[in-house]
Amino acid sequence: MSRGSAKDRLARTALSFLADPADPVLGALLECASPAEIVAAVSAPGDVRLTLPAIGESTRSLARAVARWRARLDQVPSTGQLTAWHQDGVRLICPGESEWPTQLDDLGPARPIVLWLRGQADLRYACLRSVSMVGSRAASAYGAHVATELAAAVSERGWTVISGGAYGIDAAAHRGALATDGLTIAVLASGLRYGYPRGHHDLFQAIAAQGVLVSECPPDRAPTRPGFLIRNRIIAALSRGTVVVEAALRSGALNSAKHARELRRAVMAVPGPVTSEQSAGCHELIREWGALCVTGAADVVEHISPIGSGLSGPRLGAAVPRDHLDPVTTAVLEAVPVRGGRGPASIAVLAGVDLDTVLRCLGLLAAAGFVQRCDQGWRARKEA
Repeated sequence: MSRGSAKDRLARTALSFLADPADPVLGALLECASPAEIVAAVSAPGDVRLTLPAIGESTRSLARAVARWRARLDQVPSTGQLTAWHQDGVRLICPGESEWPTQLDDLGPARPIVLWLRGQADLRYACLRSVSMVGSRAASAYGAHVATELAAAVSERGWTVISGGAYGIDAAAHRGALATDGLTIAVLASGLRYGYPRGHHDLFQAIAAQGVLVSECPPDRAPTRPGFLIRNRIIAALSRGTVVVEAALRSGALNSAKHARELRRAVMAVPGPVTSEQSAGCHELIREWGALCVTGAADVVEHISPIGSGLSGPRLGAAVPRDHLDPVTTAVLEAVPVRGGRGPASIAVLAGVDLDTVLRCLGLLAAAGFVQRCDQGWRARKEA
C-alpha cells in the first residue's frame, strides 16, 4: 500500500467514527476534498470554511456538522485498538481496494465511507451474483417458509443471498442459504462486535463462517433507530435486485425496495394471501410500483440474470397420464362421456374419425384405464 493510500485509509477510518452513516455534508465534502484534508481541517481549531472548499447549499450546515464531528474526536481509535479488532477477525475495506464492491459507487455521495467486515468470504466476489431478500420482522409462518425455501433454491443456483440479519424474513433467508452451504451476507445496522440483534449471535457466527458480515458502523457501536433505514441502501446497492418476501404497508422492507428502484435494480415481491395484512406491502409494490411478481427461484433468477440468460421458459402444470396420448386418441377420449354412455359410431362422429380408428383407440384407452364399457356403450373413468 502506498503512503498516500495508507493516509487516505487512516483518514476514512477516523471519519467513520466522526460522522453518522450517509451524512450528507460529509458526502458533499468528499466530492471535492480528500478524506485526509477533511480530517485535518476538523482536527485543527478555527473556521473550517476557510480551509475546505465550498459545497454549495450544504455550506449552511457545515458549521453544525463540524461541531458534531469535533465533539467525537476522542472516539477515533488508536492504532492499537485497530490492531486488536483485526486480531478479533474484524477487517476494514475502503473504496478503491480489491475487496470493495464497485456497485456501491452507484450511491454517489451516500456511498459508505468504509465498511467493516467479518467472515471468510470475499465481499466483492460474493456480490457478483447476488440478490437481496427482505421482509417483515414479525413474519408469519407462511412468510418464513417462503423466505427459507426461496433463499435455499436461489442459493443452490449459485447466487448469494443478502439480507439484514434481523428477526423474521431476514433470518429465514440467511438460514435458507446456509442450509444449502451457499454464500450469504448480513448487512447489520450495528457494529459487528455489538452484533444486533443479540439473539442472533449463533446465526451471525454461522454467517461469518460461510459468508460475511458487513457494517458501516464502528465495531462496538449500538444501532440507532434511523440507522436501520439508512443501512437498507447498502442492502439494495450490493445486489442485482431486491425481493420483498412479506411486508406490511409500513414495513421497513419497502424502504429497501425504494432504494433498489432508485438504483435501477430489479424490484420483486412475493404475493401472499389477500386477507393477510403482512403481505399488503408486497401487493402494494406489485400494484403501484410495478414490482415483478415472483413465486419461485426461477422467477427471481430470470429477473436478475443478464439479458438472454437465466430464462425459465413458459410454465407448465404437472404432467398427467393423458398428456402422453397422441392427438387422435385424445380426441376420441374427449368424445367419451363421463356420465351415461355413448356408442362407438357416435364417438366417431364427435371425434371426427372413422369407426375403425375409434374401435382401435377405445381398446387402447380401456387397457390404459381411461374408459370402460357400460350398458350404453362407453364412458370415461372419473379419474381420467
